Amino acid sequence: MLIRHETNTRGRDFFVGDLHGQYRLLQAALQDVDFDPETDRLFSVGDLIDRGEASLACLSLVEAPWFHAVMGNHEQMALEAFEQGGSAWDLWMINGGDWVHDHPVDEVRQRLSAALHRMPLVREVMSGTTRVGMVHAEPPTDWRRIEDAAPHTLLWGRERIERHDDAPVVGIDAVMVGHTIVERPLTLGNVHYLDTGAFLTGRLTLIEAGHVLAG
Repeated sequence: MLIRHETNTRGRDFFVGDLHGQYRLLQAALQDVDFDPETDRLFSVGDLIDRGEASLACLSLVEAPWFHAVMGNHEQMALEAFEQGGSAWDLWMINGGDWVHDHPVDEVRQRLSAALHRMPLVREVMSGTTRVGMVHAEPPTDWRRIEDAAPHTLLWGRERIERHDDAPVVGIDAVMVGHTIVERPLTLGNVHYLDTGAFLTGRLTLIEAGHVLAG
């Protein structure tokens, strides 16, 4: 459920919002910051797939040693669609899963299964002396209880942002999330919302760790 990453002593760390199949936007954003895959790391808040034509390419990013993602609710929907079929499959289709028809279904199933083994619900990243948490949607109020948090809240929760709750999550310096589309990157307390709706707006948020954590 939780993977921890020590400080990157060789390069920079970046965080990126929900990709939703926007592989070209990601490549352009990485080029703009001169991302070096030999030394830099990229951390994703999940939802690599759906609503974009390059969903399989985005899912394949988890195989790269420099790319680290948490699981999103769209990955969960895809998993349940394959496992349960029926209404779960229909739900995935109406939420952008129809890209699967452009590829052999068995290949997508295998790639998804392999990818999810590398996509925990939670990550922690040391950025210098700052400890950064990552979940897809909503963290608990106390990060020290993160491993007791309900997976549904981590993947689907929106209560905090709907309340515009700016109380900091205790037990962690900062938290990166996606899931809820915001017009521009938003900070409430110490929670940073990075999903700027790339599949709708063409705006993909990519932020260097040191910059956002410095405010």
